[in-house]
Formats: sequence, structure tokens, C-alpha cells
Amino acid sequence: MAAAWASTRCFNSRLLPPPDTCRSHGGRGGSSSQRLLLSSQIPKSLSLSSSPSSSSFSIGGGGGIERKERPSFAQTAAVRHLVGSVTKTQGLRFAVVVARFNEFITKQLLEGALTTFSNYSIRDEDVDVVWVPGSFEIGVTAQRLASLGKYHAILCVGAVIRGDTTHYDAVANSAASGVLSAGLQSGVPCIFGVLTCDNMEQAINRAGGKSGNKGAETAMTAIEMASLFEHQLK
Repeated sequence: MAAAWASTRCFNSRLLPPPDTCRSHGGRGGSSSQRLLLSSQIPKSLSLSSSPSSSSFSIGGGGGIERKERPSFAQTAAVRHLVGSVTKTQGLRFAVVVARFNEFITKQLLEGALTTFSNYSIRDEDVDVVWVPGSFEIGVTAQRLASLGKYHAILCVGAVIRGDTTHYDAVANSAASGVLSAGLQSGVPCIFGVLTCDNMEQAINRAGGKSGNKGAETAMTAIEMASLFEHQLK
């Protein structure tokens, strides 16, 4: 009589042999046991791999594990890093849009920007300064200047100081969005150099005081962006 499996506990996998002997009981006339050999049920080779880019392992008929290295992905060419130069400034032209409102502050910012231009070998005749009533009018003026095709970058300089009303928020937000829009629509870098301060002391500190001159920092940004667009992204 053919032996029948009494329990699935005899083995947990159809590929690997059980840790102990599996016993089978015969018919009514008596009981017998026999050792079951499962080695014939194991495939001659079993390959396991984790991912297309990783190593693979092979289990051979002899039970040994062989490591097979997959070829790595092809190396790409060296990555290029494009940056603007603050020394390669010959031929670059700039416009500076300056708000007259809070002129005591904006004049200091303008002086800082012009000094920086001079220090980096940009000629006076390559810089045009355009005055507007306030920071609210900076954006539309920058966009018009950019559309002329004469300038490689445009600085936008102003000072908005918080007062007792919400007028500050409206002007500051409009100035920022106007400068951003001018640059995006024209493709000419328009650099935001409008101070947005809680009080006059903060503005003074940022217009040549202990916090430096933001006009000078804005000019540095304009030089780098103009160089990047003119010499690297054309």
C-alpha cells in the first residue's frame, strides 16, 4: 500500500529537506517507517538575485553558493558646473532702478551698488540709473528696461519700512512679485534689492551700517547673473 503523508509537518518546503526523518504509517495489519529522501526533488540549480543592478547568487547541485558579479552601469561623462564670473565683466551693461521713497536709505544702497560696479571694472557708461517714485513702481520699470534688450541684468533697489497700517505688506509683496515677474517674462536677470524692514534702525544697518550694504550685495549678484547668462547660458 502506498505511503500517505500524515501531516504537512514532515517538511516546510518542497525545495529543502526536513531537519528530521518523516514517518509514514502503513495499513491496519501493522506499522512501518521509512526514511524519505527528498534530494531528488531539489532542482539542480537555483538562482537568486536581488535587483538588476546588484550581485546575484547561484546555488549549484553540490550545495555550494557561487557569487556572480553583474556589470555596473556605464560611467557617464564628467558633470559640467556652470557658474557666473565676477571678474569676466567686460562688455556687461546694467540698469539700476531706484525708489525715491525713503531716499535717505535708497541713496546709500545705490552708492554701495555703484562702488561695487567700479571695483569690478564695470565702466560708468555701462550703468544707467533710473529713479521711480516708490518700490511699488520698480517692477513695471524693470520689465520695460529688460524689454529694450540693452542690459544684461537689472538691479531693483528700494526700502519699505513697516508702519502702523497694512500698507507695508501690500507694497512689499507687490515689489517682490513685480521684480520676479519682470525677470521671468523678459529672460533678463532682475535682482531684488528692496529692503523690507520693521523700523528705520534696521534699514540703516542694512544700508551701510553694521549689517553691511545690501546695495553692494545686490550688485555682486547682478554681476554674477549677467556673466552666467552671457557667457554660459547662450
